[in-house]
Amino acid sequence: QVQLVESGGELVQAGGSLRLSCAASGRAFSAYAMGWFRQAPGKEREFVAAIGAGGKMTSYADSVKGRFTISRDNAKNTGYLQMYSLKPEDTALYYCAARRIVLSALPRDYNYWGQGTQVTVAS
Repeated sequence: QVQLVESGGELVQAGGSLRLSCAASGRAFSAYAMGWFRQAPGKEREFVAAIGAGGKMTSYADSVKGRFTISRDNAKNTGYLQMYSLKPEDTALYYCAARRIVLSALPRDYNYWGQGTQVTVAS
């Protein structure tokens, strides 16, 4: 079992930046792929980015390519989502998730989830 705790969400002005963190505990973090998803009120949960267990393979939603960067530090059991040029439409509750080894863009493929951290981007 893996426990995940997100942090770093804040109120930020449009055009600003934030770095979200996902601290993992339990089983070896290096054995798990990690994904970031977000959900706004009244909307379905959507894929943001994912990274493989080894940190070499990454995937991004088209809406965030060139603005967001996913990374991980397995020695620290922590994953990150660096966000630049934030837009009001990025406002959502951001979730960190984990699954064995192989990354996925599908929420149903992940079996471990954090509680979410709120990102609000003001116009």
